[in-house]
Amino acid sequence: MTSDPVAADPVLVEQISGRSAALRSRWRELTDRDVRLVCVTKAHGPEVAAAALAAGLADLGENYAQELAAKAALFALHPPAGPVPRWHFIGQLQRNKVRLVAPHADWWHTVDRPPLADEVARRAPGASVFVQLDLAGIPGRGGCDPAEAPALVAHARAAGLDVVGLMGVAPPGTPEEARPGFRLLVQMADDLGLPERSIGMSGDADVAVEEGATVVRVGSALVGPRPAVRPRSQ
Repeated sequence: MTSDPVAADPVLVEQISGRSAALRSRWRELTDRDVRLVCVTKAHGPEVAAAALAAGLADLGENYAQELAAKAALFALHPPAGPVPRWHFIGQLQRNKVRLVAPHADWWHTVDRPPLADEVARRAPGASVFVQLDLAGIPGRGGCDPAEAPALVAHARAAGLDVVGLMGVAPPGTPEEARPGFRLLVQMADDLGLPERSIGMSGDADVAVEEGATVVRVGSALVGPRPAVRPRSQ
């Protein structure tokens, strides 16, 4: 029986390494700020996350509670090559799924309402969290109204959480159409004294970096398109 059930594909490791180097090189031309690159491996098998780690990317982003829990548990039993993963939960979260994420998440990006903050605080006291803003105004996309953010930040802090920053997802459209929302979020983070700004994905990462991102969540531009069907275990 092999002790390495998720051996990384060397070709994919090389591809991810080259793509991440190109992204970071471009961002260095846009800012002298340190930008954390989160490799989004949602809906991919654990071998893709293992390839990202082998390429030197420690920060892994997952959208689904069960998928994060399964990958984190697997890697705990069979540590892949590369750095120890830092798990970022970046998807919309139901309160009843917090228990699945709590043992594994290092950063929670999508706290967008007081009851969720309370449940995270109960299951993961002192957790590092972002308050998510609704930058799109689209039902179901998650995020609180920006006007409600200061109160939610205060609530989460009172519950014992470490609020490190704000997170937002741009509305559908061109990268330039994302700029006003990103600018609003960065200004709000400044006003609230929050150092981290989790904005930008594969399509609008450069604009996010220009506007002040400290964390960018990149999936397809690093690991390729997601499978048409999510893994059965999710």
